[in-house]
Amino acid sequence: MKKAFILTCWCMLLLTACNPPKNETAAFKLPEIADIAMYQVNPRVFAADHSLNAVAARVDSIRALGVNVMWVMPIYPIGVEKGKNSPYCISDYKAIAPEFGTIDDFKNLVKVCHEHQMGIILDWVANHTAWDHPWLKAHPEWYTHDEKTDTIIHPRPWEWYDVADLNYDNREMREAMIDAMLFWVVECGIDGFRCDVADGVPADFWKEAIDRLRKAAGERQIVMLAEGKHVDNFTVGGFDMNYGWDYKDSLVNVFCKGRSAEDLIAADKAEYDSLPAGKVKLRFTTNHDHSTEVTPVKEFTNERGSMAAYVASVFPHGGALIYGSQEVGYEKPINFFHYVPVDWTAHADLYKEYQHLIGLYNDNPALRKAQPKFFPDRDILMFEKTDDADTFLIAVNVRNQEKEIAVPEEWRGKSLVNMEDEKDVTLAENVKLQPFEYKILKMKKK
Repeated sequence: MKKAFILTCWCMLLLTACNPPKNETAAFKLPEIADIAMYQVNPRVFAADHSLNAVAARVDSIRALGVNVMWVMPIYPIGVEKGKNSPYCISDYKAIAPEFGTIDDFKNLVKVCHEHQMGIILDWVANHTAWDHPWLKAHPEWYTHDEKTDTIIHPRPWEWYDVADLNYDNREMREAMIDAMLFWVVECGIDGFRCDVADGVPADFWKEAIDRLRKAAGERQIVMLAEGKHVDNFTVGGFDMNYGWDYKDSLVNVFCKGRSAEDLIAADKAEYDSLPAGKVKLRFTTNHDHSTEVTPVKEFTNERGSMAAYVASVFPHGGALIYGSQEVGYEKPINFFHYVPVDWTAHADLYKEYQHLIGLYNDNPALRKAQPKFFPDRDILMFEKTDDADTFLIAVNVRNQEKEIAVPEEWRGKSLVNMEDEKDVTLAENVKLQPFEYKILKMKKK
C-alpha cells in the first residue's frame, strides 16, 4: 500500500513537470544589455487621465513590436511654483501625480510588463527638483547657492528656471536621493532607471547609487541608462548604456544637410572607440526632446526617409530605441508638457515595418552585436556584419533620389536572401537603390 502511494505521487510529480499549469507566468528575466530593444513611453500621449492604465492596456501592442524594455518618462508629482507643467520638475520622488494614476496602477503596469517578458525602467531626475519640493524648505543646504547672493539657483548653464539645482557636495542629500531610488526598485519591482542629465551629476554619486541599487535588487538584474555621453558614465558611474547624441546629430547632417554618409562611419567609430567593452550606446532617430521640435517623418523628409534613418541608426551597433508614437508615423511635434492624443491605428503598414525590423534585430544576433565593416561612400551607407552563424550586408540610401554603389567584390555573384521579402537575390557589380531605400541582405549558407 505504501509503495503504491509513493508510486502514485511520483507519477503526479512527473505529470506536473511535463505539463505545468497553463496560467503560470514564466519568471521574467531582464535581457542582456546588448540584446535590449527599448520603447520610450510618454504617458501624455496615451490618455489625459490615469494614463498608466492606458499604457498597461497597450502592452500587448507595444511588446508585439519586439521591444523588451519599456522606459517610462517621469510620473511623479509636478511642481507648481515657477512651474511649466514639465514632468521633469519633480515635487516628490516617492509618489505619483494624480494625472498618471496611483501607485497601485504603476505596480500593475510593472506586473503586466513582466508577464509579457518585458522589463520596465523609470526616468529619474537627480540633477534638480521643483521649487516647491519639500527638501527646499526643510534642507536649503541640499541645493546650490549663488556665491554672491546666497540664493538657490536654477541649473546652469541651462535656462531651466522652473527647477532648483541640487548640491552634490551634501552627503545627506545624496543619501535621500539614493533612498528614493531604492523605493522604486524594492517596493515596486522596476528593472532600473534612465537617468536624466546624467552628465550634470557627479559620476561618483552614480557609482554609489548603482552599487546600492544592484545590491538591493539581489539576484534580479537592473539596467542603468545615462542621458549623457561622458565616458565616466561607464568607467566611474557604472552605467550600462548612455546616449548616442553625436550619432543622431550626424544622421541629421547626412540625411537633411547633404553631408557625406562617411560622416556616419566617423561618428560611429568615435562613439565606440571610447566605449568600454560590454557597454552600449542608445541609438535613435527621435526621443521626447527631439519630437517636441520635429518628428522623424518630417525631420528626415518623409516616411521613407524616417525608416532609412532608423536602419542607419540601430543596425551598425545595436542599442535600438522606439519613441512611442513614431511607430504610427505621428507627424506633428509632441509637446510632452501637455496631453497630445495619438491615433494608434494610423499607418498600420509603418507599425509592421518597425515590427519587422525589430524582429530581424532580435532574431539575428549579428545584426545587433557584430562589429560593422563599412564600405565608404558619399550617398549610401553600406556595411557588413558577421558572426559565427551569419553574414549580412546592409545598404541604406541616405538621399531622396536614386543612387548607385559598387558592390564589394566578395559579395558579387553570391547567393543572398533579401530579408524584406525572403526572396533570393544575386548582386552584380553595382546596385541601385531608390530614394531612401534600404536593403538588408543575408548570405546563404553553402
